[in-house]
Order: sequence, then structure tokens, then C-alpha cells
Amino acid sequence: MFGFFNNRKSLLESGLLRGAADNHSHILFGVDDGVAKEEESLAILEYLESEGLKTLWLTPHVMDDVPNATDFLRTRFSLLKQAYNGTVDLRLSSENMMDRLYRERLRNRDFLLHSDDRILIETSTWAPPMDFDDLIDLTMKMGYRPILAHPERYTYMEESDYRALHDKGVLFQLNIPSIVGVYGEAVESKALSMLEKGWYSMVGSDCHRLRSIQGQFSSKILKEEVIGKLDSLFHSAEEE
Repeated sequence: MFGFFNNRKSLLESGLLRGAADNHSHILFGVDDGVAKEEESLAILEYLESEGLKTLWLTPHVMDDVPNATDFLRTRFSLLKQAYNGTVDLRLSSENMMDRLYRERLRNRDFLLHSDDRILIETSTWAPPMDFDDLIDLTMKMGYRPILAHPERYTYMEESDYRALHDKGVLFQLNIPSIVGVYGEAVESKALSMLEKGWYSMVGSDCHRLRSIQGQFSSKILKEEVIGKLDSLFHSAEEE
């Protein structure tokens, strides 16, 4: 029994955050349902820096209900960078809902990309857009490589759907809350299965609040073999 518990570690205990990249967060203040105030953004950055994080992608929502303009996000990002004097490498992208606004932004090539040609996308958790496959194909035809955020949370997707997208070249981004049970056993089980198959290309905290990210990283529920599989996701996403 004692050996069982000794083989389970939190992310902090594992040391995975040292030199790591967090590819999905909502800590750019005052732009979406994430952090509201600059002070909390800075507190989160101080916490992540203390744990050794190397790179943090700020990926605010862009959708019909939160129509963040590219220039506005760049301006707000500049304000945060001016206020933050630490060592974490801050990078700006966005998380794009595949809705009407997405189609408009796609036509205008108006995206904040996630490394070169990559674009972070999402759908609702319970249903895809009616033309989901066509939108994916059009996105790739226009030279973008989609990163599907937290695919394990999409209840409408089955293994065959993930396999088809993966084979097509769509990248998958794992949410840390999914792997530590925040969204329930079904999502956690799906995330572990996809992790075992090697389908994920990167990982992100999807951080919205300081307290939530502290809870995620200190939860003592990850087995040693899971920690091992997460290691490459935390440290090699940008090398792909």
C-alpha cells in the first residue's frame, strides 16, 4: 500500500514545471472570463516563475460572445509585459471558437497564431459546428495547422473521431485540469487513454485563477507512468 502512494506525485513534486511550456492560459487580464485584474496576472506569473516555468502562452478567448480584436489583445499584452519583470517568456496567441466570427477571421487571416502557422481552436463541449470537418479542411488549406484545445472534454467525440483528426494532422492540446480529475472521471479517463496512445502534442493549464492553478499543480493524483508521458509534452512542444 505504501509503495502505491509513493508512486503518485503532484506536478510540483515531479519537477515537470521546471523549464516547461504552458501552451494554454487565460491570465491576460480583463479580456475574457479569465483573470480580471493585472494584480492577479502578476501573482500567477510570480507563482509560475517560482516553480521554474520557462514559457507561458496567453490564449484569450476569441468568439462571437467575446469578440476580442487582435489589436486590443496586443495592446493589453504589451501592458502586461511592461508590468512584469520576471523570467517567464510570455507569448501571445488566442483560443478561437469555431463559430461565425471564426469564419470571418479565417477569411481575413486575422489570427494571433501559436508558433508559426499553428492556430488554437475549440468547439462547444457538447456539439461541433455543423460544418466542422469542412472548417478544419479550409483552415488547413489556407496554410494553418489547427491545435484542438482540450479535445478530451468534447463529449460528442469518440475514438474514431479523434483518430481521423489526428491522422489528418490536427494537433491535440491536453488540459491539466482534465488529467487531475477537475472535469470528472469520464474526461479524465478519456485524457489518460489519449495520452497512452500518444495523440497529444502539447499541454496547457487553461488557467483562469491563481487558486485553481495552484490546486492543479499540487494535486497528488498522478501516477509515475503518467508523469513520464507528460514530461515530453511539457518540454518539447515547440520542437515539433
